[in-house]
Amino acid sequence: MNVRNMKVNIAIIFYCVVCFWSIVVQADAVVTQDIDYISESEYSDGRDLLDVYMPEGAKKAPVVVFFHGGALLYGDKTYGKGMAARLVDSGVGFVGANYRFSPAHAHPSHVQDAAAATAWVIKNIASYGGDPENVFIAGHSAGAYLAALVAVDRSLIEKHTIDHEVIKGTILISPFLYVEETAPKRIASDAVYKSIWGEKSKEWLKASVSGFIGPDQNDILVIYADGDDLWRKEQNERFVSELKSKGNANIRAIEVKNRTHTTILSEILEKDDQVGELMVNFIEALEIADVDN
Repeated sequence: MNVRNMKVNIAIIFYCVVCFWSIVVQADAVVTQDIDYISESEYSDGRDLLDVYMPEGAKKAPVVVFFHGGALLYGDKTYGKGMAARLVDSGVGFVGANYRFSPAHAHPSHVQDAAAATAWVIKNIASYGGDPENVFIAGHSAGAYLAALVAVDRSLIEKHTIDHEVIKGTILISPFLYVEETAPKRIASDAVYKSIWGEKSKEWLKASVSGFIGPDQNDILVIYADGDDLWRKEQNERFVSELKSKGNANIRAIEVKNRTHTTILSEILEKDDQVGELMVNFIEALEIADVDN
């Protein structure tokens, strides 16, 4: 895996689709850009900024907080603009958040930022027409790994004086999850990965979901592509299996056909997309369950 080539290829794909998404989203959503979610700090390159996309006239709309992919080395909150368009069209708000990168910053900086962005949304989204009691966290690839950690490590969000139970649900799109397996393989391919989780197995375990899987981690949807690597598919399925083994409810893994690791997100506005519908159905089902209770 050559990080430099990967960055260029993915950047080209997302640059092309973001140009189109910008027109779609601006037409159908109320967009507030570049909000500083860690106002007490000044991050370089806007890594502590987020964008809010809300349906016009929204009142207590459910909201998805989304973390982009990029191997924890690159990427941008604009990668989620297609998802924003898809969700806003269904009455769901969307927040795309930046976070710090390696090699300048090591774990747990990335996930601390993800937790801080989630906390900001819970505390502030009501003023944008969102429902703070209906906040979901989501991500793609490395961003999904961050969302997974926020979902299973209660301390991350509770550091912001927020009860972990406030997070309504979690949607993970093609994440890696078991760092003790992922880190050594990536380091072998490119030394830059040493800057993310270090080189020691005990540090990899601390950064993995492995040590945090337990009870009371309900309502997690994992979506992956049929074109994802086999190791990634296996990690996704194992994560779901382990969550279920701890007695958690509403845990599912779904494979999406005719997609790759990149197009599962970049083609979310295509007619044959399944991800948008899966997300909306997951969100609506939990809203209905609340009403019934």
